[in-house]
Amino acid sequence: MPGGRLSQEDRRLIAAGLSRGRGYADIARQLNRPTSTVSREVTRNGGPVRYRAEVAQAATAVRSRRRVPRPKLAEKPSGVDEYGRSPVLLDGFSSEFAELFAQTGMPKMASAVLARLYAADSGSLTAAELVTHLRVSPATVSAAVGYLEEQALIRRDRDQGTRRDRYFIDESAWYRTTLAGARNNERLAAKARDGADALGSATPAGVRLLGMSEYLQRVGLDMVRSAERWRAQLAQ
Repeated sequence: MPGGRLSQEDRRLIAAGLSRGRGYADIARQLNRPTSTVSREVTRNGGPVRYRAEVAQAATAVRSRRRVPRPKLAEKPSGVDEYGRSPVLLDGFSSEFAELFAQTGMPKMASAVLARLYAADSGSLTAAELVTHLRVSPATVSAAVGYLEEQALIRRDRDQGTRRDRYFIDESAWYRTTLAGARNNERLAAKARDGADALGSATPAGVRLLGMSEYLQRVGLDMVRSAERWRAQLAQ
C-alpha cells in the first residue's frame, strides 16, 4: 500500500524493472509508490546494478531488528533527603512561608530567601544554592540578602575552604525584632502623652491620646518581659 513498507513482492518487481532498464519513476508508478521510496530502496541495497530482491529483503529484516525500540527506563524518582523529605515538600513549604513574610511588608524576594533559609536544616545556604532553589539571577539574590542583612535577620560568613559567602539565619533576630517593636510602642506612647498635655488632658482628644499612650506602654512592657522570658527558656 502507498506509504507502507515494501513487501518482498515489491522488491521483486523493483529488481525486475531494473533488469529491464526501467527508471525509478516508472517502477514507482507500477508499485503506486513515491519515486523517492524506490530510489532510497535501491541506493540502500547496492544500487541499480547490484540490487537483489532477496538480499534487500533480508537486509531490511536485520535493520528492523536493530531498530526495535528499547523499553524506556522508568524515570528515577525525585531524590529525597536523609529525613525522607522530597524537594516538592520543601519547595511548597518555603513558598507558603515566604507568602506570609511578604504579607508583613517584607519584599517578595527577601521573603523567599528568608523562608528558604529557615527550611534548610543547617540554617544556611550559599548564594549559588539560593539561585538554584529559587530559580532567579545572582543579582536578584544579592539584593534580597542585602535587605535581610540590613534588617539583621541574617548574617554572612565565608564558606570554609572557599571564597564563597554563606548566609545564616540569625537565631536572635526575632528577639531583637520584638524589642524594636516595644521601643516603637514606647516612642508612640510618649508622643501621645505629649499630645494630651498640649491639647488638654481633659478634652476628648486628650483623653483619647492618654488611653492610647497607656495601652501602648503596657503592651510594650509585656512584650519585653515575654521576650526575655522565652529567650531564656529557649536558650536552655
